[in-house]
Amino acid sequence: MEVDLFKEIIVPVIGGLGIFLLGLEFMASGIQALSVNKMREWLARMAGTPAKGVMAGTLITGIIQSSTAMTVMTVGLVNAGVLGLRSAISVIMGANIGTTLGNGLIALPLGPLGLLFGGIFATVYCFAKSDRVRNISLATMGFSLIFYGLNLMTGGLKPLRKMPEVLEIIQSLDAGTFGGVVVCVLVAASVTALIHSSSATIGIVMGLGASGILSWETAVAFAVGADLGTTVTSWIASLNLSKNAKRAAYAHIAFNFIGVAVVLILFFPALSLMKWLLALWGIDPGAPVIVAGQETFPGVPIAIGFFSIFFNIFNVIILFPFVNVFERVLARVGHTSDEDVEDYSVPRFLDRKLIADFNTALPAVSQEANRQLQAGAVFLDIARDKKNAPKDPVEHHAATDVLGREIRSYSAQLFQEGLSRDQLDLVASLIEEVDFTSALSESLYQIARRVKREPFSDAAREVLNLGLERLDQAMNTVLFHPAVQPRMPAGHSVVPGVEELRWKALQSRDVAAGEKGALVALLGSIERAEGLIERIRAERASVDRSAIVVQTQRPTSETPSPSGSTGFDPVPAE
Repeated sequence: MEVDLFKEIIVPVIGGLGIFLLGLEFMASGIQALSVNKMREWLARMAGTPAKGVMAGTLITGIIQSSTAMTVMTVGLVNAGVLGLRSAISVIMGANIGTTLGNGLIALPLGPLGLLFGGIFATVYCFAKSDRVRNISLATMGFSLIFYGLNLMTGGLKPLRKMPEVLEIIQSLDAGTFGGVVVCVLVAASVTALIHSSSATIGIVMGLGASGILSWETAVAFAVGADLGTTVTSWIASLNLSKNAKRAAYAHIAFNFIGVAVVLILFFPALSLMKWLLALWGIDPGAPVIVAGQETFPGVPIAIGFFSIFFNIFNVIILFPFVNVFERVLARVGHTSDEDVEDYSVPRFLDRKLIADFNTALPAVSQEANRQLQAGAVFLDIARDKKNAPKDPVEHHAATDVLGREIRSYSAQLFQEGLSRDQLDLVASLIEEVDFTSALSESLYQIARRVKREPFSDAAREVLNLGLERLDQAMNTVLFHPAVQPRMPAGHSVVPGVEELRWKALQSRDVAAGEKGALVALLGSIERAEGLIERIRAERASVDRSAIVVQTQRPTSETPSPSGSTGFDPVPAE
């Protein structure tokens, strides 16, 4: 029967790829919109260490029976900022083990189930009133569509297996020599890259081996190549994602390539060892069995499954000690100077182990709160196009938002029994300061975003720069302690007030009418930001923090706060 190349192969493959990528996008968007703090804590419990990451990857992949889907999901979580590169590497290692634990489940109709659940959660998403329910539905719908997209691609390529030319190539393969083994591995890797499922490839190979079309040695060589081919899917999934997500995909590629290279060297000794072990159970993979008058080889699927499990566990054992090396090397892949900018989404001082000790947790909160202010000040660097400032204000805004929520969550846990009134007041004051700082960061973000978006003439830029300089000087009053606060050089003119700058813009003949409107709006935002800075200064002055800390504080870190003190020296309001 002739195959319709366009209808049966091209259409489902391209359509499946599009649905697959759309599912990945939906899943990442849903995860990002959900509570990042809770997701971070949940994954910290499951994949907080490399050992736990391997266990989590093995368990979850063993349940969903798709290392491809698990790897793609891991890449998506890294892109969402929920999973770190180090944890992702260990999860991917575990995924390779998990997919081997149930090759008997490869015939399950995961694709149709993906479409079914995708439709269910799409309906929930459309009619849900709660943002939380909509975000969960979006993430789950995306994950379901990943399965369905993979199913479409697999179905689109199935007709290739029925083509005489393809079958002839398969029967010509032989793993009797090292060169033959390499060829078998590469062919299996190519087939798996097309089908996007190592389990499906192994299932095909099991059928070919059991029917006698392939020798058991050749079938095992194909199983090795199947693991290599799965790396293509994670690479495709990472093409339009963040650098860290790409690095997670590269980790999958590197892990599988290194593992296959090692196993190729040990292939023939490993076959001899496996044959000896199988003989202990009375299994000879090369011995035929007559069933209904047909010669079959039931030992071949057992040999393939056994070798697949052994191969992946062996890879994890030899490469697990090098997880940190993987992380360091991959962190340099595609590295640019932009990445040297501090990642403010990750708290530096909020050690969860300190929460139980009120005395040591207090300075940690104060130091992190001051760091949050530093993160807000970075928006001014972005607005003025400073050399080492982040290029994208949106990405930096997401980081500052995560940091603010982390500080509030951490601070709330300090309300413990037995605290004095002054101590309770101090914690409440810190939380209010963090809230004002979050509002300030939001205002500074809007300023930076509009400055980057609007093209200004030199005359308009002059007024704008004066406004930004004024705001920068106001930020210094809360960022630095008076003893170390930068001072204006002798003879330096004081920056005009906002009202004076507003009239300067309105009366200037060199500033176009459209620019005047944009400048007035920006100067209004600068004035509101100054008001929030004053609120922070007033909040610090509302509690005698130094006096309270004298009674409670013990040093927690060798890293000084930006004020050069313990982080509790209030800057008095003027």
